[in-house]
Amino acid sequence: MGARIASWAVIAGAALVIGVAGGSPLAAQDSSGGSSSVKASAEGKQLFEEICQACHMADAKGSSSGGAVVPALAGNAKLADKDYPITLLLKGRGGMPWFTDILTPEQMAAVITYVRGHFNAYGDGVSAQDVERVSKALKAGAR
Repeated sequence: MGARIASWAVIAGAALVIGVAGGSPLAAQDSSGGSSSVKASAEGKQLFEEICQACHMADAKGSSSGGAVVPALAGNAKLADKDYPITLLLKGRGGMPWFTDILTPEQMAAVITYVRGHFNAYGDGVSAQDVERVSKALKAGAR
C-alpha cells in the first residue's frame, strides 16, 4: 500500500512540475492542419522523461522487482494500435494509474506519439482528436 501511495506522489509531483514549468500546461501543436511532429516529439520526450520513465525506465524496457512487473514500451507490438496506449492513459490498468486528471489530450497525444516513434517503429502520430475519440467511445461503453 505504501509503495502505491509513493507512486502516486511521484506522478502527482511530476504533473505539478509539468504544469508549473513555463507557467502553463504544455500542449502539442494540434490544430486543424495536424500536429507538428517536432513539437510533439520534444514535448512527448519531456513528458516521458518526467513521468513515464520513473516506472518504465529510461530505455522504456520496463522492469520487474519485488513482484511488480512494469511492461516494456520499447518493442511493444500492442502499441501498433494507437488506441491501445490511449485507452491505458485514459483508464489505467493494473498498477498504472489513469492520467485524465493529470495530462491534457494534447499531452497524452504527444507522449504516445513519442513512445510509438522513438522506442518503436510506429510512425503515425496520435492527435488530441484521437484521444478525444477514444475517450468518447469509452464513456459510451464501446471499449
